[in-house]
Amino acid sequence: MNNLGRILLGTAALGGAALGYATAIERRMWTLRHATLPVLSDNARPLRLLHVSDLHMLPGQQSKQRWVAALAELEPDLVINTGDNLAHPKAVPAVLRALGPLLDLPGLFVWGSNDYYGPKPKNPARYLLPSSKTKRVHGAPLPWRDLRAALTERGWQDLTHVRRNLTIAGLTIQAAGVDDPHLHRDQYSDIAGRPDHHTDLRLGLTHSPEPHVLDAFAEDGYDLVLAGHTHGGQLCVPGYGALVTNCGLDRSRVKGASRWGRHTWLHVSAGLGTSPYAPVRFACPPEASLLTLVPRSAELDPSLLRAGGSPRFGVQANVR
Repeated sequence: MNNLGRILLGTAALGGAALGYATAIERRMWTLRHATLPVLSDNARPLRLLHVSDLHMLPGQQSKQRWVAALAELEPDLVINTGDNLAHPKAVPAVLRALGPLLDLPGLFVWGSNDYYGPKPKNPARYLLPSSKTKRVHGAPLPWRDLRAALTERGWQDLTHVRRNLTIAGLTIQAAGVDDPHLHRDQYSDIAGRPDHHTDLRLGLTHSPEPHVLDAFAEDGYDLVLAGHTHGGQLCVPGYGALVTNCGLDRSRVKGASRWGRHTWLHVSAGLGTSPYAPVRFACPPEASLLTLVPRSAELDPSLLRAGGSPRFGVQANVR
């Protein structure tokens, strides 16, 4: 075999090994991220917020269900779900098994495209194209209304185009959300207007972190906006980061915490799932985030503002 043949063979072997790792190992490497964000009013006590997103649940994904259910052991004050829970018409019971213990805690949610429509097979090359250059093809309708009924029956609140006043752990919160901008279902005008500046936290929710929605929340003076959708890029290059964000957001904000304007903080979850037709993650493990919210006047180590800390959570962090 000549040198070119050896190089081609070695490249193919390396590519096969990377694909095997991304498919069989990393996409089940359940990870808990930590960040501390200075978004509360002065003198407010810290608030522990658990952010979950993009479960893309299939009925048989028992490892994911066990791991998400175990997050209740963290005892957060508030749980936020930013959508894309479903990946199969019969996945509602599996989502409820995963979220079940968390439903005993205060929770808020908005919907994503893969709550409304099932996934469809796509050319993998389309993943590398900007989302604006790909034709959107919807799958079969999913039973999101059944999931909504189950979540709200347990006390979680649907923030789709509504504003709510909440008291959580002794703190006053005004929260509002929009429907999925990725499907052009967002109607920010339904919630527009500055929230009460006397509250301890002004919180915005959206599935896809489209800049026009983030700009609207920031203009109205929200302290923190939570989003998902990007999967953190899903396929990342070590030392370079995400190749795409699947929305209008720039790559530097594809996951974790960042500033959006002078006042507002943005936190994007890399999510916990993948499409069943693209079941790979590379240099971007599936994650949930535990956010410690503190007063805006707090002096923080800059390293605490990025999602970091202990990367694994408990004995349920397995790859079965």
